[in-house]
Amino acid sequence: QVQLVESGGGLVQPGGSLRLSCAASGSIFSINAMGWYRQAPGKQRDLVAHITTGDSKTYAESVKGRFTISRDNAKNTVYLQMNSLKPEDTAVYYCNAGIRGYGTPIKNYWGKGTLVTVSS
Repeated sequence: QVQLVESGGGLVQPGGSLRLSCAASGSIFSINAMGWYRQAPGKQRDLVAHITTGDSKTYAESVKGRFTISRDNAKNTVYLQMNSLKPEDTAVYYCNAGIRGYGTPIKNYWGKGTLVTVSS
């Protein structure tokens, strides 16, 4: 059973920083692309950042220059460093990854989410 577990969310003041982590565990043969999405109350879930196995990165326009995605393949973990946070960054942040198990095809997995609240 493969799981993605996010951590690092919380309450932060505008202009502050947070670092989210997402660790994959279970019977994992390989991990393809990984990403972070977010969903604000009453809105759809949107892509925040995406990183491939070749370390190619994509960001939503609204977070470019403020957020940085990275991954540690040895730890099966993806990170999201969030700087200069704004109230509009408030949302539940979800981790996503394409993971191949032993003898199984690639499946798309989601974490349960971690809440980030930016408020004074």
